[in-house]
Amino acid sequence: MARNVLGDPLVPCSHAPLTGFYRDGCCNTGREDLGLHLVCVVLTAEFLAFSKTRGNDLSTPHPEYSFPGLKPGDRWCLCMQRWVEAYQAGFAPGIVLEATNELALEWADLSTMKEYAV
Repeated sequence: MARNVLGDPLVPCSHAPLTGFYRDGCCNTGREDLGLHLVCVVLTAEFLAFSKTRGNDLSTPHPEYSFPGLKPGDRWCLCMQRWVEAYQAGFAPGIVLEATNELALEWADLSTMKEYAV
């Protein structure tokens, strides 16, 4: 059973929009998840704009992939490396700690994540 960064069982991040590498609503990961979709975030307009400048447009819908496009306020399992990059650039979105996979602690310390807790 996956655990969150607080050491408790991992809770779902979002079912609407449906998120997670496995599209199970949780920030679960496995060998196939090369992007490490570990951190459950609450998206902001600033982060979405930042991500687009990095070549990852999360706002534009792609119905061919059943992707609705994301908007501020949506919860999403984000790649950990992207969160760290956004943090370093000053655009990190808030984190739902209970829904963030404990493996995220390999990339950022808990005290930093708690500063962004929502």
